[in-house]
Amino acid sequence: MNLPHPAPLSGASYSAVELLPDNDALVMLDQRRLPTEEEYLRYHEADAVADAITQMVVRGAPAIGIAAAYAMVLAARASGDFDRVVRAAAERLCRARPTAVNLSWAVQRMLAVCDAVRGGAPADRVEKLAEAARAVHAADVAANRRMGALGAERIADGAVVLTHCNAGALATGGYGTALGVIRAARAAGKRVRVLADETRPFLQGSRLTAWELDRDGIDVSVITDASAGSFFARGEIDAVVVGADRVASNGDVANKIGTYALACLAQVHQTPFYVAAPWSTVDPRCPSGREIPIEERSAEEVVRWGQNQLAPSGVSARNPAFDVTPARLIGAIFSERGVIEPVGPEAIQRLDQLGGDLGRPGGTMR
Repeated sequence: MNLPHPAPLSGASYSAVELLPDNDALVMLDQRRLPTEEEYLRYHEADAVADAITQMVVRGAPAIGIAAAYAMVLAARASGDFDRVVRAAAERLCRARPTAVNLSWAVQRMLAVCDAVRGGAPADRVEKLAEAARAVHAADVAANRRMGALGAERIADGAVVLTHCNAGALATGGYGTALGVIRAARAAGKRVRVLADETRPFLQGSRLTAWELDRDGIDVSVITDASAGSFFARGEIDAVVVGADRVASNGDVANKIGTYALACLAQVHQTPFYVAAPWSTVDPRCPSGREIPIEERSAEEVVRWGQNQLAPSGVSARNPAFDVTPARLIGAIFSERGVIEPVGPEAIQRLDQLGGDLGRPGGTMR
């Protein structure tokens, strides 16, 4: 199915999420069905978008934030008391997936717009919120291209890059964070090959990253998560580039489960380990990785795959969705404001003071 939008902000032939021009619905590519089916779902209510975020129809911290911003537009269209409706939607959205700071950041930004337009006509309120949400989306795409260009400078011609989970256009407004670095290196004329961890338990690497890169004609091979160490040992990995769901103020990074192990392997094998993340993923109010909430998902995602049972009945499973990589293991973080290097509170504070049109993430629900 072709992308049902006449002018997608992603700038690509596919999008994780887009608000339709009349502001009455958003469309999301159902990432649970990739790589075999490309299906777009329509959502008209904020609660349904929150459910879609929880169920991973859309995933990836920046894309989740954009989806939440668009959901607030849908909430503004609902009948009832404006303040009550939008704040109830905001609270519901922020509970959908707590680790990705972009979600609460986007919701807070939209609540600020709600406060500013409270006294306006209903149609004007919706239009102003839609304008603000599209600004969040467009800024994310621009940020990805900027950080991609910065990161590409660190990728050598002929490099083999290992990436984990999916940090591409599907996880963002478009272009991608970690995959944006790879795309930018390719655009600069560098020959880049990619090893994509399959990434348990949802296989975002094999299902989504491989789908994106293959679609772009970039050489990609899927490897099992457990085999990464052997590729490091054989000297077949030149750099690791991953995305992030939250960056604490001291530089610790939360990303898909398994990232920490790769950072340890990279240090042992003296291989550069990089993170690409928009500034909306940096949480200056979170002092360290110890304070980042780690989402624990259903054990069913581990012990079953569709209708197939993968473990004996009655056996439990632990299923944390993320882990935390300490700042000391990260060579650099690429953001649209610049490169955080060395990774630590001083560099983050310096870039945070630059400010920006999209403000600061984090904070508590008002």
